[in-house]
Amino acid sequence: MQRVLVANRGAVAARIIRCLDTLGLESVAVYSDADADAPYLEAATTAVRIGAGPPTESYLDHDAVIAALKSSGADGLHPGYGFLAESAPFARKVIDTGAVWIGPSPDWVELMGHKTRAREFAARHGIPVGAGSAVLRPDGPEAMHAAAERIGYPLLVKPAGGGGGIGMLAVSAPSELMDVVERASAIAARGFGDGEVYLERLLERPRHIEFQILADRHGHAVHLFERDCSVQRRHQKIIEEAPAPGISRDRLDPLADRLVDVFAGAGYDSIGTVESLFGSSGEVTFLEMNTRLQVEHGVTEEITGVDLVAGQIRLATGERLGSVLDRPIERCGHAIEARVYAEDPIRFFPSPGPLDVFRPPEGIRVETGYREGQTVTPFYDPLLAKVIAHAPDRSAAIGQLTQALEGFAVEGVRTNIPALVKILRSEAFTVGRIDTGLATDVVAPERTVR
Repeated sequence: MQRVLVANRGAVAARIIRCLDTLGLESVAVYSDADADAPYLEAATTAVRIGAGPPTESYLDHDAVIAALKSSGADGLHPGYGFLAESAPFARKVIDTGAVWIGPSPDWVELMGHKTRAREFAARHGIPVGAGSAVLRPDGPEAMHAAAERIGYPLLVKPAGGGGGIGMLAVSAPSELMDVVERASAIAARGFGDGEVYLERLLERPRHIEFQILADRHGHAVHLFERDCSVQRRHQKIIEEAPAPGISRDRLDPLADRLVDVFAGAGYDSIGTVESLFGSSGEVTFLEMNTRLQVEHGVTEEITGVDLVAGQIRLATGERLGSVLDRPIERCGHAIEARVYAEDPIRFFPSPGPLDVFRPPEGIRVETGYREGQTVTPFYDPLLAKVIAHAPDRSAAIGQLTQALEGFAVEGVRTNIPALVKILRSEAFTVGRIDTGLATDVVAPERTVR
């Protein structure tokens, strides 16, 4: 493999292009009209326009991306995260061209992309799975109510064909069920092209813990510990850290080892992340597996020194895990990432507009696909940057990250930096008393005075 097309945009495109350069590989950046002045296009070996601003006319257009793959002479494709990263049909199209798909085999993408089938796989292999249903049709109220009664309220209505928190809606009583199901199904259809939903028991204020897996095509797998992604708004992560604070290794390590055994034995063959919920009363349940690079992969890289993007690329060419990881994996210090979004810092609504001032902090790891003078469009996720602190201990990492965020100058759009700083400075976060309700607890009180 000599030339890799990066089928994505923003911070992840910049990250992958930088990695390809360090590996001595050529890179092909694709871009829509809305991203024509993105800085990473200049860093790539070549850049190819694939369409107009709307994602369906560019980054989600299979034909446009495959045409760019062929015309650019690329012999590999990295999908990044989001967009086509978890599309099995697209992965098969890439492979059919003769290019290397940098990710798990399409069969794995398909299996884990369907959330109820992924739950069934986990249950068969002894991974803890909470109460839930099979796929249910929104026009089948009797079956829907029967499943809800069996599972018990409160519960979540979730899309069967996608994740990332999109379309997840809570239900607290039978009278709300069908209205919520219809809304969730409509969101799922728009977001994933699939309106199928299922029901899952809602854990009140759990910890969201995920485990990073690397596997090769020769039956070997390893974990790179866990990340705590509990600080969220609208079921989407905004602060992630590693290792998980306040949870004993006696609880974390056996589960991580079990996951390695399961996926090595089942023939998993790339990077992957198993997400789970840790309930307040001690229960642990499988949530989903993402068959791609995660947004928050940087915190694992910081504490282990392992370049996950490089590992993913090398494994895709058939290298063995032992050559990719040439030393024992050890944890060093503590890492925390904050996602900086162009959004209202109280209500978390997107805030598109021009980046009149965009000056990321120095002396700390910042991943971004923007520069001053660009415009944040309404077409895409409004992530501006990821700021990642790494320090000898958690307290030092919090201080380092807080100081960096306070020095991050952005004008022209609103950002969530005030909310991030408030969370990082909160007593609950600093002592490690975190769960999925923390961000709402810390930020929501201000809504009443605005």
